[in-house]
Amino acid sequence: MPAVRSSFFKAIFYLWTVLFCVLYLPLFWLPTNGLIAFQGIWSRGVRVILQVIMNIRLEIRGSKYIPTGGALIAMKHQSSFDTFVMHTVVSHPAFVMKKELLRIPLYGQFCLNTGMIPIDRDGGLRALKRLMKDAKKSINEERQLIIFPEGSRTYPGQHVEYQSGIFGIYKYTKKAVIPVALNSGTYWPKKEHLVAGGTIIFEFLEPIKSGLTKDVFMKVLENKIETASNDLINS
Repeated sequence: MPAVRSSFFKAIFYLWTVLFCVLYLPLFWLPTNGLIAFQGIWSRGVRVILQVIMNIRLEIRGSKYIPTGGALIAMKHQSSFDTFVMHTVVSHPAFVMKKELLRIPLYGQFCLNTGMIPIDRDGGLRALKRLMKDAKKSINEERQLIIFPEGSRTYPGQHVEYQSGIFGIYKYTKKAVIPVALNSGTYWPKKEHLVAGGTIIFEFLEPIKSGLTKDVFMKVLENKIETASNDLINS
């Protein structure tokens, strides 16, 4: 039964997560790199659980575009899976995340200690300026900054307007942007049961060079990600 199988996976997933939160308590003193490595172990464990219970694996395409140093990555966002699996794909990810997530016990503190960047979506210009400064600092520290330009999860095939915060970071850091398309919502949709048996694909696309105007950049970014994501969903 699909619902039972999905519920069993989620139960194991949460148990695995709680275990790591408990193990994290005595590790507050570790440097950021140590905590990131610890987070990577948790993420790899989730991938194993996902494959064993749900028969879902991850495939990475466009590996030649995966950055090794400081970089700016803009990802499609369809699933909870997107928010943590990048720890198994790039070396030092730093996510731009909703400030509200910091309220989650232990998890919120872990995010702060690993250099994630919370954004107050109601904070206006002041919040945007802080975001750009934190983003530049993170990239200068050779981390891969990951932002979801849609702002929240969407359903496969659903289209929402991209938020302009990504352009602010792009302009301020003067970095090329690496778009990432995916089909994760097909197998791990928001607020629904997981669908067993399949392959979640993350496709790294050709970087968008720096220096474009806002209108051109936003149009190119959205077109690249949406077109490639729809192709993955429909293939």
